[in-house]
This record gives sequence, C-alpha cells and structure tokens, in this order.
Amino acid sequence: MSTALPVVRARWCDIGRIADLVAEALAPTALAAWLVPDTSRRLPVLAAVARIWTEHALLFGDAFLLPDGSAATVWFHRYRPIPAPHRYADRLAGVAGPDGDRFRRLSAELAARRPAEPHNHLALLAAPRGGATQALSAAQRRMDTLSLPTYAHTCAGEQAEELLRRHGYAERETFAAPDGTPVRSLWRSAPFHGGNDRWRSRRAARRERDGHAAGWAAR
Repeated sequence: MSTALPVVRARWCDIGRIADLVAEALAPTALAAWLVPDTSRRLPVLAAVARIWTEHALLFGDAFLLPDGSAATVWFHRYRPIPAPHRYADRLAGVAGPDGDRFRRLSAELAARRPAEPHNHLALLAAPRGGATQALSAAQRRMDTLSLPTYAHTCAGEQAEELLRRHGYAERETFAAPDGTPVRSLWRSAPFHGGNDRWRSRRAARRERDGHAAGWAAR
C-alpha cells in the first residue's frame, strides 16, 4: 500500500513558491553553476527562469505541491506540439541577462532529445529539503489517470535517477548537457497497457528511501 501524501494542484498564486523550490534544489548542482556562474545572482536568476516555465505549465500542463509546500512537480501535457512561453526570448533576456544563452542552449538540447510520441512530461521535480518520494508518487498517480506514458530527464545525479526508477521509469538514453553534465532520459509506460504490474509488486516489497531532487524544463 502506498504511503504517499496527497498533493494539491497548484494555482497561479503558487508559482512563486514553486519557482523558489526549483531554484533552491538546483542551485547546488554543477549544471546550475554553469547556467549562472555568478553565485550572487544564481538563486534569483534560477527562480526567475523557473517562474517562466511554471507559468507555462499551468497553461499547458499541471503542477502539484505537497500540502505543506515543501516539494513540487511540474508537468507538461505533450499530446501535441506546445509553443514556447509567451515572449520567451524577451523575458529570458530580462531575467537572465548575459546568462540567457546558456539557458537557451540547454533548452534546445533537451527539446531535441524529447520523445515525439504523445506523453506527459515531468519537467521539474523540486524537493530541496526532502519529500521527493511523496511528491512524485502522488503526482504520478494523477498523471496515470490520463493513461499516457510519462517522460523525465534528470541531471541531478544518481539519487534522482533512482527515485524515478523506483516509480517505474526505465532509461531511454544518456546524453551530455552543454556543460558536459550527463543527462539521463527516462520513460514510464502508460498504465493499463502492460509493464507496470511487475513494477508494482517489486515496489511494494522494497522499502522506499526519500530524497532531494531537482530538474529542469525545456520547450
């Protein structure tokens, strides 16, 4: 039996909170240091860019928070092509300044690797102080009601990858982000179409370990 806490669907007023969680979770990573080399600017720039993508997800997907606001997931419903965020180039230049080109390079690389078939895309997973397991478990159950595969990519290390694997994701490929950070793309088959019963029995038999997680989005 799952012990995951329920999640609440994010509203427009939650965007700032989610952006701050993403920035806090991502800031200690090597990828964040490459995206924003200036440590004094790193947190505010990461939060500002995350805000753009979280706003976009509320228009073309979903975002969920643990009830205490300590962890979040951000998803895009990729049933069809999704446009870039409104005035993205101008907004990115305004919030990222000289670092904007690095964000564009990362977004282009992630977008080029994303599957073409319809799926739900776990674009951001942020749990800087724990709660990643609960946040992902509950949000994944909501995504499963749509009976589509789900896709994620992780550049936050082995702990985030292990968490996704425990939730039924399998590796599709590994590639390098523009800074050289290995990025693992993972795919979870649609529920009710086979392949998940065995995963459910394995998961029920093993003890889960919570963790901290971070991710990044691309259009």
